[in-house]
Amino acid sequence: MNPLNTNIEESLSIINIGLGSSTDLVIRRFTLQSSSKPIKAAIIYMDGLANPKEILESLLIDSKETDVFLQASEEVNPITIIKDRILKIGGIPGVTDFDSLYHMILSGDTVILLDGCPEGIAASTAHWKDRGVTEPSSQSVVRGPREGFSETLRTNTVLIRRKIKDPNLWMETRQIGRVTQTDVALMFIKGIANDQVVGEVRQRLDRINLDAILESGYIEEMIQDETYTPFPTVYNTERPDVVAAGLLEGRIAIVVDGTPFVLLVPALFTHFLQTAEDYYQRADIGSILRLLRYLCLFIALLAPAAYIAVTTFHQEMIPTSLLINIAAQREGIPFPAFVEAFLMEVTFEILREAGVRMPKTVGQAVSIVGALVIGQAAVEAGLVGPAMVIIVSITAISNFVIPSYNMGITIRMIRFALMMLAATLGLYGILVGLIAMVLHLCSLRSFGTPYLAPFAPFIMEDQKDNIFRLPHWALFTRPRLISPNHVKREQNSSIPEPNPKS
Repeated sequence: MNPLNTNIEESLSIINIGLGSSTDLVIRRFTLQSSSKPIKAAIIYMDGLANPKEILESLLIDSKETDVFLQASEEVNPITIIKDRILKIGGIPGVTDFDSLYHMILSGDTVILLDGCPEGIAASTAHWKDRGVTEPSSQSVVRGPREGFSETLRTNTVLIRRKIKDPNLWMETRQIGRVTQTDVALMFIKGIANDQVVGEVRQRLDRINLDAILESGYIEEMIQDETYTPFPTVYNTERPDVVAAGLLEGRIAIVVDGTPFVLLVPALFTHFLQTAEDYYQRADIGSILRLLRYLCLFIALLAPAAYIAVTTFHQEMIPTSLLINIAAQREGIPFPAFVEAFLMEVTFEILREAGVRMPKTVGQAVSIVGALVIGQAAVEAGLVGPAMVIIVSITAISNFVIPSYNMGITIRMIRFALMMLAATLGLYGILVGLIAMVLHLCSLRSFGTPYLAPFAPFIMEDQKDNIFRLPHWALFTRPRLISPNHVKREQNSSIPEPNPKS
């Protein structure tokens, strides 16, 4: 810790050298009049990060009022007078060393130094251009809020506080990254969140020792329970309503400056198959949509593997007429079913990745036209059969139904492993792969919470908001393993009925 120098010129020289004489560093020198002697002063800020207009108006334009205060209080520290009686802006912490001074300047604050004072003050004047609040691009809904997080930490925390106006919503901020000094905010509802989980999140964040934190994915990899697993154990979202719902269930939100994706922990397997719209539609509609997602999950996971196993080892399971059609289609095809499926799956993955990386104006058209043209050309060339094209297309469409992008990638990875097992052992191989996957899922934890809860361990009370969603008046308890301290929700759990007098 390098303490500030009482000589303002020496301090300014150290600051200028420490920041490499950067061209966006602004040092505004001025003099404050006093009855004894003039006081040299300086305002320091980074151009583009700070807007010191209010500070300059208070100290320079209203210089007569400043001089009156200084002359009337000669025995008081001038820094105290400026902080308590002159500046009208909120958030004015003291600065005593160069390290904190650099951090505040580079965070958008304006620092005021006075000659002869070993302490300065930093005024909160952060002002920079940001993207603003726009509609989320990765988690769109038919019914629900259209606002999404931005890349500014304070904007994101404000969006969350707009949803939850409770004084028990606490926030802790820390800087992570030795070079970037990225602001990371930890948000939870005191009394609902598990104190042990909150303490564990604090410890894992404090253990992070990296040069840079540029996105929440850096934090996710450093705090997750298990590294060698394809399944995500930390949930990420760019929707404030999803974060608010998670906080109300007892989860902890991790907001990282510079990214619109906020992390939620603990994250369970069922969490990745739910959307915010499930709670905005009626309970029966939300339940049907969830059932559809689980069906699409199994289709995306098992369809190619099941086709390979049945056509290669278990032809007796196919109806005779369909078997004759498939055999006629495969006549002349030089590859076995596994090679067919592998070629089509890899081709579709290439087209999907190309559609994501290409410009938006042509990306979607190229991916759709490419899939149609390549699929038709492959069938006409005799490389794959029409049935395989149908299976791969249904599998790809079902994969898009999974709301979480991370979980969708996981299903795609496991699908290739099941295809190889089906090509070697048939349906027995698929069964072995599924058993191994379930055993692995049962061994996973997300901040101490079983990953497959409330399936394993089976919790009957939590099934009301699992595969099916009961009406809101019946959701009178929170998940027991996530919020053991405050299970019962503060609401009237009676069935709503019309007033008989009306």
